[in-house]
Amino acid sequence: MEKETMTARGIIWKIAYLGVTGGVFMIDQTTKAWAARNLRFNGDRSVISGFLNFAYTQNTGVAFSMLDDHGSTGRWGLSLVAMVAAVLVLYFFWRTPRTDDRILGALALLLAGIVGNVTDRLRLGFVIDFIDVQFGSWHYPTFNVADMAIVIGAILLMLDMVFTKRKSDVPVKAQKEELPG
Repeated sequence: MEKETMTARGIIWKIAYLGVTGGVFMIDQTTKAWAARNLRFNGDRSVISGFLNFAYTQNTGVAFSMLDDHGSTGRWGLSLVAMVAAVLVLYFFWRTPRTDDRILGALALLLAGIVGNVTDRLRLGFVIDFIDVQFGSWHYPTFNVADMAIVIGAILLMLDMVFTKRKSDVPVKAQKEELPG
């Protein structure tokens, strides 16, 4: 009976993580709609002069506008790749143990970002980007909330790899020290 309760509890927790995915997706879509409505025809807005601006752009490619000159083929090809990535992320999400919060959170963010950008690509034929960051003469490519979710999710996955490796290294070293010489 206890095992059934834990399984039900695990499913409820995973549904809660998917709620976070839905929330991030909604924030992404809402901010993109705001950008399209308020920036596309009215021009850029400086939020912090010389550092943060809101500037509407249409990205038909992938990160940093790579592959943006492939027209309809690129649009559907990139959409297909993104949908396969979303299915794989969802697969790994459901296979991840309930106790692995860092991985579940990372996968939830990745899923939100992937779905947010593929929704734009399928619906509009491009992804709306509008967050523009610069430091002096250095100018970072314009991005959106979905991109931030993808980057944060990827960083969390990398951190987990580093910390998981450290955890697994410690017992091995301890075992070697305990062996009789």
